[in-house]
Amino acid sequence: MFELVTKSVAQEQKIETRTAVRRVSGFTIVATAVAVLAVLIATAVYAQDKYSLKSPSGIAFSDFRGYEDWSVVSSARTDEVLKVIVANPIMINAYKAGVPANGQPFPEGSMIAKLQWKPKKSTEAPFVVDVPDVFKQAFVMEKDSKRFPKSGGWGYAVFNYEAASDKFTADPNSPSDCGYACHTPVKAKDYIFHPYQKR
Repeated sequence: MFELVTKSVAQEQKIETRTAVRRVSGFTIVATAVAVLAVLIATAVYAQDKYSLKSPSGIAFSDFRGYEDWSVVSSARTDEVLKVIVANPIMINAYKAGVPANGQPFPEGSMIAKLQWKPKKSTEAPFVVDVPDVFKQAFVMEKDSKRFPKSGGWGYAVFNYEAASDKFTADPNSPSDCGYACHTPVKAKDYIFHPYQKR
């Protein structure tokens, strides 16, 4: 009889031990899953940071999501910045169809971004050449005649980049018509300076 009681107590202890191990294992799995989820959420929030920005006039940077992969229209240079002008597929297709040289305006939904870098002299090239150094800002335009009737149907915004913090900010001095005065001289080209360059 004593042996039965001893066996019964030993079996109960084994069952309790297994149950405790299962609880600890389950807790570890849940804690690990929560930690992984927290990291993923933090990464997603950080990655979306620039796309949560809006200019003072309400132009959302998220409207230009994917601009990093848009086709190049042209490039330009001033003494202070190197510029690469890119456009979304709607605008690229319009360019290829002859807009604005054919007298037609760009279609609604056209978007263009002027990406600007501070230049530096290349230390690697065997000749004198300026190359992009620090990214400075994205100057963006979007065609929406209903939203921007007073500026030729185009909305304008500037999103500045600060390399030290690796963050974009909406330029507080950037109302929706900030580029309109500058772009008025090319009204006949639907307010766009840069033609689609031959390639």
